[in-house]
Amino acid sequence: MILRRLSQSLKEQNWTGIVIEFILLVAGVFLGIQVANWNQAQADARSGRDYVTRLARDLDEDLAGMRAQTAYYVAVLDSVRKTDALLNDPDPDPRSLVVNAYRATEIIYTAPVRATWDQIVATGHLRLLSKNAAEELSRYYAFDTAQDVYRTGLASAYRQTVRRIIPMDMQIAMREGCSDVRDVDGYIVGFAENCQFDADPAALKAVATQLRGNPGVAADLRYQYSFAASASQNIDSVKASAEKTLAMLQKESLP
Repeated sequence: MILRRLSQSLKEQNWTGIVIEFILLVAGVFLGIQVANWNQAQADARSGRDYVTRLARDLDEDLAGMRAQTAYYVAVLDSVRKTDALLNDPDPDPRSLVVNAYRATEIIYTAPVRATWDQIVATGHLRLLSKNAAEELSRYYAFDTAQDVYRTGLASAYRQTVRRIIPMDMQIAMREGCSDVRDVDGYIVGFAENCQFDADPAALKAVATQLRGNPGVAADLRYQYSFAASASQNIDSVKASAEKTLAMLQKESLP
C-alpha cells in the first residue's frame, strides 16, 4: 500500500507526499526489524531457560551417580584392608580371603549425562548461557574423571593377578551369590553383607593358599589400596565441582 502511494506521488511529483510515504516506509521497516529482534531475543531467552533446566537435571543425575561411585570405592577400599589383614593372618578363613581378595579388584563406572551439553555445543548455543555458567560447565565436561579412574582400575596388576588365580566357576558363583547392593535409584553402592555362594571347602582352601603364596598379590595389593583411596577422592572432587555448578544453575533459573 505504501509503495503504491509512493509510486503515485512520484508520478504526480507530489514531493510532500513522497517525503511522508518514504518516512512511513523507513519507519515500517525499522519497526519490523525491531519486532523481529525482540521476538528472537524472547525465543533465545526461552531456549536459555530450557537449557538451564535440562542441565540442572543432568547434573543432579550425575551427582547421584557420583555419590554411588564414591560409596562403591569405599567398599572396595574396605575389602583391600580386609584382604591385607587376611594375607598377614597365619590362619585366615579361606572363604573370607577369597571373597575379599576378589572384591578388592572391583571397579565401577557411571557415564556423565551430557546430551544437553553436547547439543548446546553442537548448535553453537553457548551464548544462551551466562558467561559464568558456560565457563563452569566447560570445565566440568572437559574431562571424564570417573572413566579415567575406571580405566586405571581395569589395568590394575592386582586385578589381573587375582582374577587369574580364582577359578572361573568360583568367580561366577560369587557374582551370582554376592551381588552388589543398589540404592533407591538403582545405583550400585557397595557389596552385599551376607555373601552366599556354594564352593567346595577344599577348593576354597587351595585358592586361598595360591593367593597367599603369590608374592605379586601382596605387593600389588598395596598399589590397589592407593588406587581405591584415590578413586573415591578424585570422584569426590568432581562431585564438589558438579554441586557448585548445579547451585549456580538453580540460582539462575529463579524468576
